[in-house]
Amino acid sequence: MWQRLSFYDVRVVGHYLGVLLLLSSLGLLPPLCLAILFGEWNAASRYLLTAGIMLTAGSVLRFLRIQPGRLSRQQALAVTGLAWLVVAFFAAIPLHLSGHYTSYLDALFEAVSGLTTTGASVVSDLDHLAYSDNMWRFMMHLMGGLGLVVVGISFGLFGKGGASLFSSEARSEHVVPNVVQTARFIGRITLVFIAISTVLVGTLCLQIGMEPARAFLQSLWVSISAFMTAGFVPMSQNIMYYHSIAIEFTLVLVMLMGCVNFMLHAEILKGHTKAFFDDLEIRSTVVWIAVIVIVFMASLAGSRLFSDLPAMVRRGLFMIFAAFTTTGFQNITTTQLTDFLSSGAFLVIAILMAVGACSGSTAGGIKIQRIGILVKGVVATLKETLAPDSARVVASYRHVGRRMVTPELVREATTVLLLYGSTYIVGALFGIANGYEASQAIFESIAMASNGGITSGIVVPGMDWQLELFYLFEMWAGRLEFVTLIAVIIQIVVSATPSSFVGWLHVRRSERERKAGE
Repeated sequence: MWQRLSFYDVRVVGHYLGVLLLLSSLGLLPPLCLAILFGEWNAASRYLLTAGIMLTAGSVLRFLRIQPGRLSRQQALAVTGLAWLVVAFFAAIPLHLSGHYTSYLDALFEAVSGLTTTGASVVSDLDHLAYSDNMWRFMMHLMGGLGLVVVGISFGLFGKGGASLFSSEARSEHVVPNVVQTARFIGRITLVFIAISTVLVGTLCLQIGMEPARAFLQSLWVSISAFMTAGFVPMSQNIMYYHSIAIEFTLVLVMLMGCVNFMLHAEILKGHTKAFFDDLEIRSTVVWIAVIVIVFMASLAGSRLFSDLPAMVRRGLFMIFAAFTTTGFQNITTTQLTDFLSSGAFLVIAILMAVGACSGSTAGGIKIQRIGILVKGVVATLKETLAPDSARVVASYRHVGRRMVTPELVREATTVLLLYGSTYIVGALFGIANGYEASQAIFESIAMASNGGITSGIVVPGMDWQLELFYLFEMWAGRLEFVTLIAVIIQIVVSATPSSFVGWLHVRRSERERKAGE
């Protein structure tokens, strides 16, 4: 039986959404400072206006709550599910006012893409976008990649409700028992890797003749995008703009670090390297990538784009890792992706995005751990079928210790797999209905729902609004890994039934009568 959200629940949810809005408004400071530094006064006024709107709305929502307390699971799910859309709605304001988006819907799409770390962009004339607007795009990547809730928990904003919110944001694992310390650990690891990458990429940008300020900003932006496995880039030519093998190699390493489970980062820091290499996700990743590389390279053997071995290795491997980590960087053009790649290589990139990388990381997709658990579940079922009646088959795997493959675990992995698969199919049908080829529509749907971001050319400025709305929904659903999203939708539908509305009116009337009697 689904429990309705009561009027008190709505006030609690509104309160926490207000807190997240106030927190998100801090992300406007870097673009505002950059606008002032570079004399972008029009942009500065836009970010001041947006900050005022977000602070006002956040403050109003924050005062909805009556008393502090621990969040129930349904309240936490509602806060987490709605936060991405509520914050994106306000985050789109300065983008829309910049004049680089054909409509507010395009700006909203960009904001959702940024916060969900999808990285699919609909900006017009990206090369001439203001520094401050670019900074805001990557600040959304940073906030969304860490997780809006995780950022709030690291500042200690949610009190007793932090643990419930942490679990509801598709993060069920704690690096340490304390959820606040776990959130802070995630933040520290992220900042360290981004800082190291910024120095390395910035040095390489200086070597290719870029001015110091521009080199620093661009290296910072692509470093954020790489570790957050996001996909936004500051130039329309994507990573091809730099024409540097060294930069591409550095970004591949940063992407791989970003797609590793944060618990495994902690194991490495503790010196538990054996636990790292014994982990199911790491072993599955090695096997998966090895198979994919062989298939991908074989598919490219006769391609005009990869007519020589060095080009095949450089471009092919970069695209493999960009797709696997669901980062969305490209070192080939969209035309080359759709017209010059063989159908097999095109399909391989789509499959890589669909599966994704490690759980508990910044990557999207189904997650390699779930695939590994399903494989072990299938093997265990076959062994049980072939074994004598008296035999007891036990399946286990390594993930920071030995864990059992239980029916509940297999059922959860199967459910998520089916939900992702269904969404990929429905999104593909939407694309086909809008006149696109089946292969292109399938690819684009997978890129949106997996938060992969590599586009085949359907996502463009001013695209069909119905398709744009569905892709927006796919990005949102993929970031929440569907379970949270479905729970939120069901709660809203159940709570909006006439009987629920009548009950709410009855409660309000009773309160008024009680106050009048006093």
